[in-house]
Amino acid sequence: MPAPAAERAVPERTVPERTVPERTVAERTVVGIVGGGPAGLLLSHLLHRSGVDHVVLEARSRDEIEHTHRAGILEAGAVQVLVDAGLDRVLRDGSRHDGIVLRFDGAGHRIDLTGLTGRSVWLYPQTDVFVDLATRRAADGADGVGREGAQVRWGATVTHVLDGDTDRPGVLWTDPEGDTHELRCDVLVGADGSHSTLRHTLPEAQRRTFVHEYPYAWFGVIVETPRSAPELVYTASEHGFALISQRTDTHQRLYFQCDPDEDPTGWSDDQIWAELQRRVAGPDGFRLVEGPVEERSVLRFRSSVVEPVRHGRMLLAGDAAHTVPPTGAKGLNLALADVVVLHDVLETWLAGTDDAVLDEYGRRVAERVWRAQHFSAWMSGMLHSHPGETGFAARRRLAELRTLAASESGRRFLAEGYTGWGPVLGGGAL
Repeated sequence: MPAPAAERAVPERTVPERTVPERTVAERTVVGIVGGGPAGLLLSHLLHRSGVDHVVLEARSRDEIEHTHRAGILEAGAVQVLVDAGLDRVLRDGSRHDGIVLRFDGAGHRIDLTGLTGRSVWLYPQTDVFVDLATRRAADGADGVGREGAQVRWGATVTHVLDGDTDRPGVLWTDPEGDTHELRCDVLVGADGSHSTLRHTLPEAQRRTFVHEYPYAWFGVIVETPRSAPELVYTASEHGFALISQRTDTHQRLYFQCDPDEDPTGWSDDQIWAELQRRVAGPDGFRLVEGPVEERSVLRFRSSVVEPVRHGRMLLAGDAAHTVPPTGAKGLNLALADVVVLHDVLETWLAGTDDAVLDEYGRRVAERVWRAQHFSAWMSGMLHSHPGETGFAARRRLAELRTLAASESGRRFLAEGYTGWGPVLGGGAL
């Protein structure tokens, strides 16, 4: 289990709704989507295929998002979601991985994901998922730069939520020229990330956020080198955690555990490589291929779950509703699963008149979300050292890794969690 940390069920700050600052002409649509990342664009794509009128408002430009590098491991179910949506580049350009390696005691212990579950995962960066969706929406004639008539509007910054507790919610937004617009819709979806504007407008008395803060972070680098290993290597050592991940044939993504307040600019390339090498070192002689460090950053760890994800006709999806640490590779997969379920519920709701149908969305995604929280926290706690960790705690973590690697049941539990829990819209628990 993870080391004790700040853990609570607390109300978040509430952003009061505002009145329209000046007279604007309200545009109407059926579904308004705040956020044009992978979650918002997948929902847009599915709604377009269903013939449902909608508008996506994204504060950033498409170019800005495309050049924000994000790693990504896709579960088998997430790959199937993309393929079913007609986005099959992942099968051509992605890298299928049938296993991962847990490295401890100075040696690698392979977890045969496919042999244990019949499923694989795909190394396919979140940036590429975004590019595929944005390209498809552009091909459908959906995008524009803050202009009316476009279903996807880049540079569209939402400033206020209007009448969120009514059957005609809306938002005020500004375009890249600074002009103010009003959008009214039948359903308003917040897919605008962990700092969601929409989430903070949900009534404080009816909203709880369950939060877990982790006492460590990841120092992440993109390096210009060939791959050091054919599969991802999760390393636990006396010096702390390290992850040997991948990106392309020429550039790799590597991480090592650090303090959340670490300054990445204070590290030279040589210091970074020395730290990574000492964490993966062992009697088997495994070493990383070194090269120039092109990017460096510190990634903080935080788990959060907002409940409920619906208030009236406002709903949350993806990171706006929940965040997980990156150890279990669940964030993007949860977001895509949310959207598939939400689209299914919206189709049912549009065919009838009962708003209670919208509650099905929260009920259907909740178990998957909490499973992912457990899996991510479990992997994080097992692989990372903790500030002030006693010798007993460190030896206990090592015993857990040894027990897991030696047990087929233990390996299968990890493999099932890592590859996902069945089809997104399958029967029973998600």
